[in-house]
Amino acid sequence: MKKVKIIECPRDAMQGIRSHFIPTEAKSQYINSLLRVGFDTIDFGSFVSPKAIPQMRDTADVLAKLDLSKTKSKLLAIVANIRGANDASHFEEIDYLGYPFSISENFQMRNTHKTIAQSIIILEEVLTIADKTNKEVVAYLSMGFGNPYGDSWNVEIVSNWTEQLSNMGVTTLSLSDTIGSSTPTIITELFSNLIPAYTHIEFGAHLHTTPTSWFEKVDAAYKAGCKRFDGAIKGFGGCPMATDELTGNMPTEKLLSYFNQQKATTNLQAMSFESAYNEALKIF
Repeated sequence: MKKVKIIECPRDAMQGIRSHFIPTEAKSQYINSLLRVGFDTIDFGSFVSPKAIPQMRDTADVLAKLDLSKTKSKLLAIVANIRGANDASHFEEIDYLGYPFSISENFQMRNTHKTIAQSIIILEEVLTIADKTNKEVVAYLSMGFGNPYGDSWNVEIVSNWTEQLSNMGVTTLSLSDTIGSSTPTIITELFSNLIPAYTHIEFGAHLHTTPTSWFEKVDAAYKAGCKRFDGAIKGFGGCPMATDELTGNMPTEKLLSYFNQQKATTNLQAMSFESAYNEALKIF
């Protein structure tokens, strides 16, 4: 039986909500329900500017309310600059620093107001901070499956960036379908080329999807050798820059049904997942 890792992303589900602030107590209660499910990792919050993402301004307070006594899940926090990496690294409970690195110059500027060259320098420093504080870095290759801005994109460009990040010491690389533009052909081509070439890197799939295209995307990634998948219950969240309003995160319940069919092991507790699913409906 193949074992797959499911990374649940409540941070990605919540961060785009600007109409109201989800109370800290509600966030922590929801994430505690997710911790009981047994996900490999919970992408729970981010240490970024409150001006940029107001919804995540209470990440440290949420962390203080999490019950980590009976969970095997690891915690991941997103950081976008050196200050954020330093802030996150002070918390022993955090295992991973997630860094969004865009291979589209346009998107890097829109997302972090940095050029790719500046972003590489920040990533080097994030890796150093993580090394000193006993953390690991998960790098997200934003626009990994193409971009809408006319920037050049092909499998070779993704391979070249993978090579560069590998040489810097990145060992977990999640390819991000930032605007939901990936196709089964592109997904297959990327993973089937990269996974055998970089056996020391754990490749992940952070796929955004419409309600009708989720199956073909997961199927392509899994059959091309990917064993790490990001999801969010009910597909909440996703990239606000996607052109199709139906495009959201990969729904975790769809991932679970797929891996169930494939007889792949996820090690998740079904009853706890049902409870977390109900909590998600209250939050969103």
